[in-house]
Formats: sequence, C-alpha cells, structure tokens
Amino acid sequence: MTIIAAADGSALGNPGPNGWAWYIDDANWAAGGSPHGTNNQGELQAVLELLRATAGTGEPLLIMCDSKYVIDSITKWMPGWKRRGWRKADGAPVLNRELMESLDEAMRGRDVTFEWVKGHAGHGLNEAADERANGAAKAYQAKQEPRRGPGFTRGADAVDAALLTATAVAASAPSPAAAVTAAAPLWAEASDLLDGLDDEADVAPVELHIALSPAELSRLRTRAQSQGVSLEEALRRLI
Repeated sequence: MTIIAAADGSALGNPGPNGWAWYIDDANWAAGGSPHGTNNQGELQAVLELLRATAGTGEPLLIMCDSKYVIDSITKWMPGWKRRGWRKADGAPVLNRELMESLDEAMRGRDVTFEWVKGHAGHGLNEAADERANGAAKAYQAKQEPRRGPGFTRGADAVDAALLTATAVAASAPSPAAAVTAAAPLWAEASDLLDGLDDEADVAPVELHIALSPAELSRLRTRAQSQGVSLEEALRRLI
C-alpha cells in the first residue's frame, strides 16, 4: 500500500525562525524546526524527516509538496550536482548542500514519487502540514518547544501486532521454553515505564549494547523527537 503524505516548511522572516512538518493523518505526523533558517531549508528538512521516519517500511511513498524547488532538486538536478562535486552548472556551490546530501542518501533504494500541489489552496494534507510547520516556526520565535507530533506510528503498530501474535503462540506451546523465543516488544506502554521505579536495585548497573537496524533507529529517533529527549534517554525509558 502506498503511503501518501504531505511535507511542508515555513520561515518567519526567511531567514528567521523556521519550521518543518510532514503529515499522513492525525495519528502519523511530525514537526520541528530551528531558531534560524529559510523556508527552503524547512521544506527540505520536512522531506528528509519523512523519508527517515518511513525507512524500512518497504512501501511506496507519495510525497506531496508545494515547493517545485524541492521536487526539482531531488528528481532533476541532483544527479548533475553530484557529478560536478555538488556544484551547479555555472560552477557555484549548491545551496543547502548538507541537506541535499542527506536527502540523496535517504532516497537510495526507496520507491518515492513526488507530486506538486498548490499551497494555501485548500488541499487537506498540504494544509495540515503547513499548519504544523508554521506552528513550529512560531514556537521557535517565542522560544518555546514546538508540538512535535506522534511520529510514524504505523510501523510500531505492525510490530506490536506481530509481537502479540508471537507471544500468544509461545504461550500455547507445550514447552515453557517456547516463550523465550518470543521477541521483546520494541516499544513499552507508558504504564510499564513506571513499574518498579520505587524498588531498590539489587544488582550493580549493567552496560548494555544493542544493535539497531536503520528502520529501528529511525523509529527510535522519531519517538525521541516526539518526547523531546535524546536518543539515549528514549532508549533508556523503553528499557
């Protein structure tokens, strides 16, 4: 099934406090920004964050943008820029090179289609993304934390459903050892995070090393952003 999303950016002053947002539906969206940036940077960041959030889904992605600059940069101009060492045809350096390189990497192996839509014309997804991007820019202007959204929750829901099925199968197996083979949940319920906090630790702290796939890392990064914490803290909360 194709994931259909809108990505948009906003800047107050251009440059000035800026915001970015991508939107699929009310349960799947994210926003952020910076104290100083341009509208184009917000637009590019929105697409980049959407690509990162949906990495590993294996589903085609349709991205709706009201910025022809963003669409043409990724679909038309980028191959030539790369051949010339990230320089334009006139020899001038490509603007926003760091974002462009990150987008080039995030696009590899993805089935992504872009569709231009007219901004501020009543397009539902575009209006939702614009509202959230502008809200993030205004939050940075006011030196406040923006609404970051739930992130991409579809992947987490699918994992949770698979884990519940695996747990049920393991519980019905004749051997108790079968339960050990069920994978541990990737995300914990909020109530689970409170269990045992008042208990005294009876063992010394343990250093834990966990290998994450790119898709898992992307989901963890999105969850950390939505909670306003670091990657390490988000992972620590899950444990």
